[in-house]
Amino acid sequence: MPAPTSPASARPADRDGSDSRNARAVPNPARQASIRNANLALLYGLILDAPAPLSRAALAAATGVTRATASALADALLEAGLVAEVSPPPATGAGRPAAGLVPAADGPAGLGLEINVDYLAACVVDLTGTVRATVISPGDQRGRAVPEVLADLADLARQAEAEAGLTVAGAAVAVPGLVEAPHGRIRSAPNLVWRDVEIGAELRRALPEAPFEPVVGNEADFAALAEAHGVGSDPDAGEGDRDGAGNGANPPPALTDFLYVSGEIGVGAGVILDRELFRGARGWAGEIGHVTVEPDGAQCRCGARGCLETVAGLEALRRDRPEAAASALGRAAAAAVNLFDLPAVVLGGVYARPEFAALVPGVEKALAEHVVSARWAPVAVHVSRRGTAAAVTGAATAVIRRVHADPAAWMAAR
Repeated sequence: MPAPTSPASARPADRDGSDSRNARAVPNPARQASIRNANLALLYGLILDAPAPLSRAALAAATGVTRATASALADALLEAGLVAEVSPPPATGAGRPAAGLVPAADGPAGLGLEINVDYLAACVVDLTGTVRATVISPGDQRGRAVPEVLADLADLARQAEAEAGLTVAGAAVAVPGLVEAPHGRIRSAPNLVWRDVEIGAELRRALPEAPFEPVVGNEADFAALAEAHGVGSDPDAGEGDRDGAGNGANPPPALTDFLYVSGEIGVGAGVILDRELFRGARGWAGEIGHVTVEPDGAQCRCGARGCLETVAGLEALRRDRPEAAASALGRAAAAAVNLFDLPAVVLGGVYARPEFAALVPGVEKALAEHVVSARWAPVAVHVSRRGTAAAVTGAATAVIRRVHADPAAWMAAR
């Protein structure tokens, strides 16, 4: 993790709670609250990113706020349960060493939920990014009534919360379909046979005790988010690094820009740019499973013909030889790489299972043939190690990242 940012590059909203850029201007209460909130987020971000616990004095030095301001903000974060104090290291010189501040492992947590074609899942992730509970219930969800599915999902949510024993700050739901932002309306989930479903309101009815409105998003997007932030690694989930230089024994390196391709019954993708998810204007980016790879191919559940998922989805992988699937997958990924200038492709979902390891060389070959810059900058192919729970873990991570970005909002909502 990076060291605390220097005062020159991490400027607080102001140095002592007033508007130091204009001494004669008297901020109104809204402005004062805005300044405090910005400084809370600044200090909290430093605590989250620091490789070692930070004292109040170190926070003041890193941001330029006064020690009194840093101490007051730190106390507010402590009271809200967002940070915890740890004992100082043994003294090595004169003076008493100061206690350090770290993210609170027992603070508010993120609840991730997932509806997939052949399972339901719930997951709780704490403020440190540690997975505290995961519950997965296998079962075919195709064609089931929405209220029935959500009632089962609510039961899993309660199980995961009870196992984690933490206060849940919010929930996010991952689904295999076209989700319209910002409302979370599922416009189409062909593999579930769902269309125009408002599952947020339905889930509130199934989980009436929850004090939050759940966020709904695409499962591949959430899985990509977990990959980008290194949450939920499963050492037994896949082969690890496959960039043409390794033997598959090591986990993928930290990536900041990549295409994450998730194989299940359907095929989805998430585009990560500078560790942030690219959603598109309406939240529909990443529908790689419905890129046409065989114009005269089989009819897809979406109504079109020759979509990638008809060739490289799980049912096709079980039915046909992997060579055609690997080539189609690589060609579709190459189109995204050419469009966004991405240096890496991460294969997740069922593509990360050992039984489908033979896909990787074919994907690498197709990328080398179809990425226009591959001659000078070969595209690395990595196999995810997030396991089956990648999407549900990413959904929980999305909740935690909102708390990280705006601690004042969590404090106000308590």
